[in-house]
Amino acid sequence: MSTAADIRDLAVRAREASYDLALATRATKDAALHAMAEALVARSAELLAANAEDVERAEQGGTAPNVVDRLRLTEERLESMAQGLRDVAGLPDPVGEVVRGSTLANGLELRQVRVPFGVVGMIYEARPNVTADAAGICLKSGNAVLLRGSSSASASNVAIVGVLRDAVAASGLPADVVQLVPADSHDTVKALMRARGLVDVLIPRGGAGLIASVVEESTVPVIETGVGNCHVYVDVAADLDQALAVVLNAKTHRTSVCNAAESLLVHADLAETFLPRVVAALQEAGVTVHGDETVARLPGVEPATDDDHAREYLSLDISAAVVPDLEAALAHIRRYSSGHTEAILTRDQAAARRFVAAVDSAAVLVNASTRFTDGGEFGFGAEIGISTQKLHARGPMGLPEMTSTKYVVTGDGHVR
Repeated sequence: MSTAADIRDLAVRAREASYDLALATRATKDAALHAMAEALVARSAELLAANAEDVERAEQGGTAPNVVDRLRLTEERLESMAQGLRDVAGLPDPVGEVVRGSTLANGLELRQVRVPFGVVGMIYEARPNVTADAAGICLKSGNAVLLRGSSSASASNVAIVGVLRDAVAASGLPADVVQLVPADSHDTVKALMRARGLVDVLIPRGGAGLIASVVEESTVPVIETGVGNCHVYVDVAADLDQALAVVLNAKTHRTSVCNAAESLLVHADLAETFLPRVVAALQEAGVTVHGDETVARLPGVEPATDDDHAREYLSLDISAAVVPDLEAALAHIRRYSSGHTEAILTRDQAAARRFVAAVDSAAVLVNASTRFTDGGEFGFGAEIGISTQKLHARGPMGLPEMTSTKYVVTGDGHVR
């Protein structure tokens, strides 16, 4: 059983490795990323065998099918993980980027430049693809990473991190820039959360309980990645054929992700026409609709509680409500939203502008599916998470969000 001292030792090693990584050239880091990608594919058999152990254990334990789906690896998903690393290698290196600069009146040259955090801790659930994504993004942004996945994916994560470390070392960088925190005890999470001074920032990625625990208990600074109770509001001026397609995509394209739609709002003037149509289409796709008293009059709809409207389902379920106008939709969103992503479907530009201005979430979409709130879809490459907080980073976090800044001031014997 791992102890707090063991985790502290991992963090010390990560800190030492981070000094070398911070000085690595883009060419060196990109070579390591390509080596990591090639290794995932070349050693896919052992990775899939390890993952099969986790999947079998989950299924025997009665784990929900959507959670098992997030846990499962396939050849296709391994290739996607490898491509994600290649994509990150192709992105600009944020380290050293000048954010702003000027020459002051006294002749001093001032530059604010991007620098790595140093050591990043990741605490996440179930999805072993996060292991490779986080390792790649942290490496490219110059950060050593301590990965603490869930016990449900322990065999997968041990195998993946072993493969990645071998590739990193073969590329000439310290293997300790990528390390796995054992998942053999909850105490290892607590130790990571209390490694202030050795770990610079923690990023939790998972369900509401995990995120709340890390935010409330950690002494290490935290970037909060929030749950996604994402809303789609169908305005009275929506193109209804387009709206139907967008709602179905937002809910059913992939249910076990944080940018899937969980709440549907429909303008009251569409209650007799569009509402029955969209509910029937959702039901035909296998979705259970949890509706307010107006929606619940339709066949097969389950009455919704306050908790239903506030839930992140991550399944083939959606809450639905009829609202009298745009302002009522905004009020509903303010009450129940998790601050992740909200969408309006409308051809009324004034309504769209009002929605965009009034909604306080990390991403606001107009006439587009909530599924687009994603680092890859935004062109950032693989993301490390989607932040719903307002300090440092908000929305999909790519490479720039994994850096801090420092000021470089150059003078010529200047004294004050």
